[in-house]
Amino acid sequence: MSIIMTLRIALKALNRNKMRTVLTMLGMIIGVGAVITMVALGRGAQATIEEQVKSAGTNVININAGNFTQGGVRQGQGMSSSLTAEDAAALRTVPGVQYVSAGVNSRGQLIAGNQNWSSQVQGVDIDFQLIRSWPTAYGAFFTPQDVASASKVAVLGKVVSETLFGPDVDPTGQIIRIRNQPFRVIGVMAPKGQGAFGQDQDDVVFAPYTTVQKKLQGQQHINNIIVASETPDTATVSAAITEALRLRHKLVAGDPDDFTVRTQEEIASLRTETTRTMTVLLAAIAGVSLVVGGIGIMNIMLVSVTERTREIGLRMAIGARGRDVLLQFLVEAIVISLFGGLIGIGLGFALSMGIERFAQWPTSIPADWIGVAFGVAAATGVFFGFYPARKAARLDPIEALRFE
Repeated sequence: MSIIMTLRIALKALNRNKMRTVLTMLGMIIGVGAVITMVALGRGAQATIEEQVKSAGTNVININAGNFTQGGVRQGQGMSSSLTAEDAAALRTVPGVQYVSAGVNSRGQLIAGNQNWSSQVQGVDIDFQLIRSWPTAYGAFFTPQDVASASKVAVLGKVVSETLFGPDVDPTGQIIRIRNQPFRVIGVMAPKGQGAFGQDQDDVVFAPYTTVQKKLQGQQHINNIIVASETPDTATVSAAITEALRLRHKLVAGDPDDFTVRTQEEIASLRTETTRTMTVLLAAIAGVSLVVGGIGIMNIMLVSVTERTREIGLRMAIGARGRDVLLQFLVEAIVISLFGGLIGIGLGFALSMGIERFAQWPTSIPADWIGVAFGVAAATGVFFGFYPARKAARLDPIEALRFE
């Protein structure tokens, strides 16, 4: 019997019990749809992380101060006083280094008129704007003279500017108070959006690091240094920076670094690897429903074999071979799986688009996973449909004709 004839017989058999066929497909539809949706969410998260890292600059190197321990309590990276402004100045002579910005982190209550807002205050150098490729929407960034004299000037992020002064307002020249100290606003940064770690990059105030260091924090050290390399080969520059800082800090062989050096590529690879692991985990959990759907197909096919025992006996009596019967029931199982898989792929697309539109979560459906889902659906039909088909093919024609 030709495969076309077998397919026509299978479709007619499935059409006789439409509701049962649809309900059997449901497990496969839900399984494939869930897998496609989970993978789309995971790939969307990976793509977002990669875009955020690119926006921060792939040639950026972050140097943070080491851990500080007091009374047996570790304060964490960036809390020690191991980095100084002199370290940042020395890194300008390291081969491959293009821009350098010392950094001091703080936080404070911002007040402008009758408005107030709590935000982070980042002390940076003039190269920071060049490292991050971050232009101003209003006014200008501070100057070398502002850094040298520790001037009380501030450049606001978009969120801070809109909160204190309202949307579409240029606050240049206005006075804000940070920890009750007056700062003159000289500019507003262009909107940047969410950072690679989920933080709002626009909810920030920038000031000269010397000002934050001396007039807000009262400290001599800095918390971090941001470096931009001349080339994308940040690994070589990172190694040179590590060697230069170890020499400056008089660390001998065997001494651990009292600072950390991280490139954007390392940060990106860590985040994307974590997201990839979660994607695989979620897809595996969703894949359980595929197994459940396959068990449902096997169950229905066994019932179908029992119901059609006399039909099978009659076909064998008039010349149908065992392999013809096996192929017929196997094709029925595969048809159920494939149709369920196709509808499931459509459901996955619909769910992904709905999540992206209404929940504002980025999604991305890779073409290779569509092929994988379709292949798994076909394989499920073959695997779970083989036993019922084999059982049907092994029926004795005489006993089958006697079956009531």
